[in-house]
Formats: sequence, structure tokens, C-alpha cells
Amino acid sequence: MIPHLIADARKIVIKFGSNILADRDGRINLAFLDEYAAGAAGFIRGGKQIVIVSSGAQAAGLSTMEKWARKADIHYKQALCAVGQVELMGAWRRAFGTHDLRIGQILLTQDDFGDPIRTLNMRNTLFTLVDEGIVPIINENDTVAVEEIKIGDNDTLAAQSAVLWSADLLILLSDIDGLYDKNPKAHPDAELVDEVRDITQVRGKISIGGTNSFGTGGIATKLDAAQRVMSYGIPMILAHGGKPKVLEALAAGTQRGTAFLV
Repeated sequence: MIPHLIADARKIVIKFGSNILADRDGRINLAFLDEYAAGAAGFIRGGKQIVIVSSGAQAAGLSTMEKWARKADIHYKQALCAVGQVELMGAWRRAFGTHDLRIGQILLTQDDFGDPIRTLNMRNTLFTLVDEGIVPIINENDTVAVEEIKIGDNDTLAAQSAVLWSADLLILLSDIDGLYDKNPKAHPDAELVDEVRDITQVRGKISIGGTNSFGTGGIATKLDAAQRVMSYGIPMILAHGGKPKVLEALAAGTQRGTAFLV
């Protein structure tokens, strides 16, 4: 089913989580970015349009300002994101530049989605960038929105962006293979759920765990994202972004994941 979803979609939003963009030390994994950019470029060459939602600003900040690694103050976290955004976009620009593609950065907060004028401007900017062959890269504006660092997550932002852009498909790439009936990190016998059509039914059957060290969201936020986009007729794929050439593998059907179908 996943290869069919990708083949049938023209407008695809791809979300990259912090856990797959950062290495074990919490620094940005440039090799992964190169692979992701290559996969996205392949989609574009095949006639698809791509919008990226990228976590990793704080991890990129730590890569540059290691002396702040143990700073817990919220102002240092915001400062790390300010430094990290530059580094993160520089890494994405270099990765896509090898494929002769340009990127454009869009920083958003929840308030932007609540204002109709801002929403219209955001939508127009997205359409303009994509129509001109530029890859938009969206992230939360963590340097000004304290709440975003504290409880925000890019799963929700990706879902909101998919709805805003009227996407055909949302792909969430995380550090798990998909939706399991229980936490696979705690239960070796956990089974992967290949397809989901009813979110409410799934919530009653699975065991939802907590968050992890680098990301701010857990499986609950991914289910929320799926429910949001599905209500607008947009399917979603949840898959492991740390596998080799993940986008190509999903399109070819050689990597498993969970398809949320409408």
C-alpha cells in the first residue's frame, strides 16, 4: 500500500524528526541529510512537489555551541535554536545544492495558523516556492515561542502544513518502523501495524509510551497528526527515517511502515 500512496501523490510533505537528524552525540548527521535530499530530489525529478518539515535546530545548535550543552535555562535553549537554525539550513542547502535545488526557510508558530491573514500568506508563499522549483523547509520558530520548545512538536506542525498546502500525502519519518501495538523498545514481541483506517479504534488497542531524549513528541502526537490529516482526506505514512535511502525504499516497497488510509 505504501508504494501506491507515494506513486499516486503529487504533493508530498515529509517530516524529519530530531532523532533521525541527530547522531548519538546529539549532533546533526550530515550523511543522513545527504541521503534524504537525494531521495527528495528523486521524487522531484519524477514530477512530485515536496515540502519538508525539519526538526533539529536545537541539535544543530549543540553541534556548534557544545559549551551550552548542559545549560537548562530556557533562554539558552532559545539561543541554541537561533544558532542551530543557521547551521541546519546551511546543511540542507548544501545537501540539496548537490542536486541543483534551492531551499527556502519558513519559520512558524501556532499563532500563525490561528490568524486568517497569516494563514493565507503562508499558503501563498508555499505555493510560490514550490511552483518555482524551490524546496520549502518549515520549522517551528523556537527562538521566540517558549511553548514550542516546552511542549511543541513537529508532527503537529507537519500535519498543519499538509492541510494548509492541500497535500496529497504526509510522510512522518521518525526513529521507529511505524505504529506498533505496544512500545517495541520495551516489548520485543510488539507487532507492527501495517494499515490504519480508524484512529479511534487504534487508540483503544495500543499502549502509548512517552517521549524520547531528542524529540518532543511520542507516538501520541503521530496519531494526532494522522487524525488531523485524515479528516481532510490526506493519507499518512509513518516509517523509520534512519534506514538507508528511506524515501527510495518506501517508494519501492522494500521498507515497511504504517499507512494511515482515508
